[in-house]
Amino acid sequence: MTALAPLDYLFELKQYGVKLGLANIAVLCGALDHPERSFPSVIVAGTNGKGSVTAMIETALRTAGLKTGRFTSPHLVDLEERFAVDGQPVSRETLTRAAETLQAVIHDLLTTGQLDAPPTFFEATTAIGLWLFQQSSVQVAILEVGMGGRFDATNVVTPSAVVVTNVDLDHQRHLGHTLPEIAFEKAGVIKPNGLVVTGETKAEPLEVLREICAERHCRLIEVPTDLDAAATLENGLTHLTLTTPVRTYGPLVLALRGRHQVRNAAVAVRVLEALGETALATIEASAIRAGLTETRWRGRLELVHVRGRGTLLMDAAHNAAAAVALQRYLAECYPQGVPMVLAAMHDKDVPEMLRALRPSMTRAICTSLSTPRALSAPELAAIVATCCPDLPHKIVDTPGAAVGFGWQGSDVVCSAGSVYLVGELISCMSTDSSVRPFHAR
Repeated sequence: MTALAPLDYLFELKQYGVKLGLANIAVLCGALDHPERSFPSVIVAGTNGKGSVTAMIETALRTAGLKTGRFTSPHLVDLEERFAVDGQPVSRETLTRAAETLQAVIHDLLTTGQLDAPPTFFEATTAIGLWLFQQSSVQVAILEVGMGGRFDATNVVTPSAVVVTNVDLDHQRHLGHTLPEIAFEKAGVIKPNGLVVTGETKAEPLEVLREICAERHCRLIEVPTDLDAAATLENGLTHLTLTTPVRTYGPLVLALRGRHQVRNAAVAVRVLEALGETALATIEASAIRAGLTETRWRGRLELVHVRGRGTLLMDAAHNAAAAVALQRYLAECYPQGVPMVLAAMHDKDVPEMLRALRPSMTRAICTSLSTPRALSAPELAAIVATCCPDLPHKIVDTPGAAVGFGWQGSDVVCSAGSVYLVGELISCMSTDSSVRPFHAR
């Protein structure tokens, strides 16, 4: 039987689904000579905002002169996006070599009985990320937690700083059905005597974080309580002046759109200020400012213009809390409402997302995605009809065609409901020379 090519083998591991636990990643890292011990790291957990905070921190540390590794998930279009060195995704050739190395390691571990079964796709990609960062001699890695924290594969590291952006309902099947239960899982990345920064303000999850930090003798920075933020929205962009116990930043314009990014920016700033007090590096105010004003992070209120067609606002909102943030942005910037292209996964609370978005939707355009995890367009339309019976809705087979339908009668269309929807829309626009992104600067 012919062995699978390395990247094909990696994607075949998706069949093993989600398996929470650290046993497999520990074995993999041991066989790879413990790459997780070869560089300082920052681990970013939370329900929403993880990717944005990860990107801001990485941009600032790179601007400060450090060679950075950035591990995020999921990818939008290409697997290489998950593994960035100095802000750039690794090459396909580099990733293939890494996957080939891991494929051989897994084979040996299974043969010798050190692994009872193949690792999951996420365990494998985490191991690859750590190994790539070791091979690249990064000076610091910023790691976005995949799901939860306590049993997430990224939790194999002992980080210099832990971030818990916030705690909301998502992945209840795996993490629990209450905010305290979910907070406990996310707080699992907190190690003894460490630094923890959170943007959470809700009483129940915050109490869990406080208790765990006290038990583990950690320094906890509660961001909303120790700074002042003055923000205004102008032409869709957030103008911010942020004052922390260390200094004032601004006035400046956040690169990432939406008032919710103010909290993400504040969290990133407080992490960077605290890291600057350690032996990691000297992090000047100018580098921290760059993290706020120069970060690029696709699919987060990303505005693109297609010449002769219209404007598309893509957002990766895929749970109720993220949908609330998106609707608040739409209410402020598009008070007349917009047509909404929707797609979602089976395991998401679609009714709650729809209820949050309803005030800003003029039409719902339901589409399908090329992943078995997704609801079909008819299934999604049925949920729309039940939750929002007064909302006109339409089934359109593909995301690109759904956006085109939305532009009939509207200059602006918004897409939401899934990270995978953003990826498919980027793919269908990537070869179109008429597509022009809007940036903050």
